[in-house]
Amino acid sequence: MNTTLNWKLKNVAGRLCEILIPVKLGYFIGEGKSIAICTLSSLGLLRTISNIDDIMGRILIIGRLLSENKGIDKLIQFTLNEPELRHLIICGKEVKGHQSGQALISLHKNGMDDVGRIIGAVSPYPFLISSQEDIKSFRTQITIHNLIACENIETIRDTILSLDIMRP
Repeated sequence: MNTTLNWKLKNVAGRLCEILIPVKLGYFIGEGKSIAICTLSSLGLLRTISNIDDIMGRILIIGRLLSENKGIDKLIQFTLNEPELRHLIICGKEVKGHQSGQALISLHKNGMDDVGRIIGAVSPYPFLISSQEDIKSFRTQITIHNLIACENIETIRDTILSLDIMRP
């Protein structure tokens, strides 16, 4: 099967999942400016943290990341539109099959090649439409804090507090 047809089939499958398995809200806005949290596929963790005032008062946004391509492209664009955003905490359960957290960390560490593939990603389709310039800006702007698999609120809070102390 050629790559274009394969991509189109996966895109259709993704759209069907959005319709058949709708998840109401994928993010919550906080009152901070420099810290974001990505809970990967852990929707319960996303909802729990969104109800904790001291955390929400310190972060700009908390959201999920379910795909190694469109989701990362959206995350990059959001980041570039928020110049004060400096830290991204990746926590929660990895997305089975997509490995979006691993792909995001690979992108930050290695960038992408000339055809848009995230270098070092183990995902089935880690191709981005973001420009090399946007990828470079994202990698420069953000420090990633890898807490993949962590769903412990105190560990996440401690990480936020350590970053919040560091802000200028």
